[in-house]
Amino acid sequence: MNHIQAKKIVERARDLPLYLHAYAFHLNMRMEKILPEDLLDIASQQQLKGVKIHVVDGESQSLRHASDERFARFAAKARRLGLDVHIETSASDAGTIDEAVKIALKSGATSVRFYPRYEGTLSEVMEIIAKDIQYIKAQYQHSGLTFTLEQHEDLQSHELVRLIQQADFPQLSLLFDFANMINANEEPLEALAVMENEVTQVHIKDALITNEGEGRGHTACISGQGELPFKELLLQLICLGEDKPQVTAFGLEEEVDYYAPAFRFTNEDKNPWIPLREMSETPLPTSGLEERLNKEIDDAMNQINHVRNILSELNQDAMAIL
Repeated sequence: MNHIQAKKIVERARDLPLYLHAYAFHLNMRMEKILPEDLLDIASQQQLKGVKIHVVDGESQSLRHASDERFARFAAKARRLGLDVHIETSASDAGTIDEAVKIALKSGATSVRFYPRYEGTLSEVMEIIAKDIQYIKAQYQHSGLTFTLEQHEDLQSHELVRLIQQADFPQLSLLFDFANMINANEEPLEALAVMENEVTQVHIKDALITNEGEGRGHTACISGQGELPFKELLLQLICLGEDKPQVTAFGLEEEVDYYAPAFRFTNEDKNPWIPLREMSETPLPTSGLEERLNKEIDDAMNQINHVRNILSELNQDAMAIL
């Protein structure tokens, strides 16, 4: 940490915009034990800035299936609690984006996250994604929403930056996930260095890295027990932006036991094949479900404490330098 960074940490770390992420309660939401409205209560109790909720979180009780009356109650509750709402979806095609934007506008959200899931050669996939982005721009640039493209396991950092820079779409930026670059055969800090000018939102998690032939996968784990440069990533991300913070939302995405395989490899050619994949999911346990659901809630609460402890450490480090 240098003197400039130390000054930024002292100014920014104490009030970092932390968001509760629904995936931290993925299994509970699959079982409909925790619903989108419950996330607002938890975020408020934990004094967080907002919530990040997927359109399918809560299954039959998800926002995807909400009535206009329920949307109105949800939006009013978020406003009453002073919480910002972000909506997430797991594809980039027109139909998926239309649904996410509709839900975002009805729920009073300010931002929509998406990531592409296409099969084909890299050049083919990049072309399709570029067209998807232009659709979003044409339809929703003036909707009042911002959009983030998440780096999600198959595209590499320079490819994502190229998509953003070619789009000429000021409301679109990148969402940086602590672990997803592993599957694209990149290192966290090196990936951030490539992406940093385009990053405005973050998913915080920890993970164990698995070597898989010429590539690498990751298994998410309890924050603080993984192999990611957790503290250094937080430091670098907090310090992005000169006059004001560039990153406006840090999502607390504890997702213990989530696994993602290798997608990119050191021996691939210049136009590698990108395989089709399903949206992210953590398997339900085959036994001890109730115990696992309770542990998931504990893990989510512990991550909040862990991140706040790291922020306190960074502040102490910064004070020592100043």
